[in-house]
Amino acid sequence: MPSPGIAAKSTPKPAVTEPQPRVWDIFVRVFHWSLVLAVAIAAASGLMLESRILLLHISAGLAAAALVAARIVWGFTGTTHARFADFVPSGAAIRAHLAGGTRHLGHNPLGALMVLALFALVLGLAVSGLLVLGGIDKSGPFAPFVSFGAGSVVLGLHEVLAYGVLALVAMHLAGVVFESERSRENLTRSMLTGAKAKRPGDHESRPRPAHPLLAAAVIVALAAGAWAFNSAQAARPVPGLPVATLDAGYKSACSECHIAYNPSLLPADAWGAIMAGLKDHFGENAGLPAAEVEAITNWLVAHASETADTKPAYRIAARITQPPYSITGSRSWKRLHDDIPDAVFASRAVGSRSNCAACHADAETGRFSPFAIDLPKESLK
Repeated sequence: MPSPGIAAKSTPKPAVTEPQPRVWDIFVRVFHWSLVLAVAIAAASGLMLESRILLLHISAGLAAAALVAARIVWGFTGTTHARFADFVPSGAAIRAHLAGGTRHLGHNPLGALMVLALFALVLGLAVSGLLVLGGIDKSGPFAPFVSFGAGSVVLGLHEVLAYGVLALVAMHLAGVVFESERSRENLTRSMLTGAKAKRPGDHESRPRPAHPLLAAAVIVALAAGAWAFNSAQAARPVPGLPVATLDAGYKSACSECHIAYNPSLLPADAWGAIMAGLKDHFGENAGLPAAEVEAITNWLVAHASETADTKPAYRIAARITQPPYSITGSRSWKRLHDDIPDAVFASRAVGSRSNCAACHADAETGRFSPFAIDLPKESLK
């Protein structure tokens, strides 16, 4: 009992809450954390700039895009708070929220804008990434009609979108911390359990039933359409690829000392100069009969780098304009291989920097796909 004349201290009463409803269904929660993982892997592998992990980067990016596509379907067919109709905000709703308006059990107006922006950027990243893959690496569904030049331009856009996603993620994390503190609830935990406490004065949402079978049917149809499109594009010819079969005379003459390089790895003038100086070919006498020299020269010039629309043709061959016309001695080649230890080139499995076929399974074709790179295990010991 408090002493007479001394006012008893009042203890603030906790906010009255109703039983915690399941706000986030299992689809939304699995989507959320799966997208976190996919974006993290795509970002980490993309920032490493390693050709050998490009497949991991592409797989994570496509997984993120597939998750967003499925979530968009669920936004029209899912449970109440998963629906776009429940959280896509109006200008008035955004202003009211900024002024400290009613609490939302689902996404609040600012959170909704973040969700929509993230969806758009992830899908933009996937499309731009496939365009880059088609133009620069001549792979994927867009390879038949995207040039190297176009792919290079889109690469810049892809990088801007990637940093945009990272910025949104940072803003999202800051927003979660801020809203959790302001509303005195753990928003991260609610995305794990799906439950949030309902409070008096909360924004009222019109209940909507979920249609999981319809959602599944639409998602399967979208997946089938993507597979059909990819299959149809894979059957189309890809323009600008180097000549795939080497001239028999050229291959026989050159492979006696080193691999026969695809003619797309040097410009026409360089091939002409090399063939004219075979008697002093990088310190060796590689002279051939005049008729054979003429035939090989004509074939090399006809299929030189100017005829190819590939990364090696633009980033290596086009920059080799002065004697001694060494592919492996060019600055471009050195920059692309600067992360490879000297011991790898000196190993018995590789032998020298000029032995491209030791690590590039498609070296003879001149494509040098990032998916055909495999450093010999013996060279890494």
